[in-house]
Amino acid sequence: METFKIAESFVSINGEGKKAGRLAMFIRLRGCNLNCSYCDTKWAISKKGDAELMTAPETAQMVKEAGVELVTLTGGEPLLDENISGLIGSILALPKVELEIETNGSIPIRPWRERDARLSMTMDYKLPSSGMEESMCLENMEELKPWDVVKFVIGTREDLERAKEITDRFSLCERAIVYFSPVFGALLPEEIVEFMKEHKLNKVRFQIQIHKVVWDPEQKGV
Repeated sequence: METFKIAESFVSINGEGKKAGRLAMFIRLRGCNLNCSYCDTKWAISKKGDAELMTAPETAQMVKEAGVELVTLTGGEPLLDENISGLIGSILALPKVELEIETNGSIPIRPWRERDARLSMTMDYKLPSSGMEESMCLENMEELKPWDVVKFVIGTREDLERAKEITDRFSLCERAIVYFSPVFGALLPEEIVEFMKEHKLNKVRFQIQIHKVVWDPEQKGV
């Protein structure tokens, strides 16, 4: 049976997105195809390193025992694992469990849409300061559903302008829920709010990573 390299798993509050503030179980898989300048989990980029090898049924049992109804599958980049559909299916088979998948925007999401329309995607669009914008899969914009999230992590004024450009170009606010979020410690949050006011971005939502306010920003497992 296939196993998955789980870098960490823990229960905390969901720090971002439409379900921010709710209890969630986070399952972080090892391995990412990007290397963003501001990444706060660089230790999980490599497939090598400390990890717990777990099968899909074992992982689902862990979720069941945690007693938390919201599960966030993150990384790394979880959609890189060719066997991830088995893990997704095992988690979704649990009663009352909601599953969110955090993906970096470089992997086509259409195959996952075809397998299970219930999946909720939180998809990044990597802006210039990340150094990874050229890796974005623009076809994903056509696959978004109203319950999905598109997240722009913003580190510079150039990023702000680009985020607006992409939002307008693909009518993202009509397709999904759009968040502008500052790179922690790089851009003053009020700069984003002032930009939103200036450009009348009525359907864009501002957010900060609330778990970095509650705990030390460098702390793992929160």
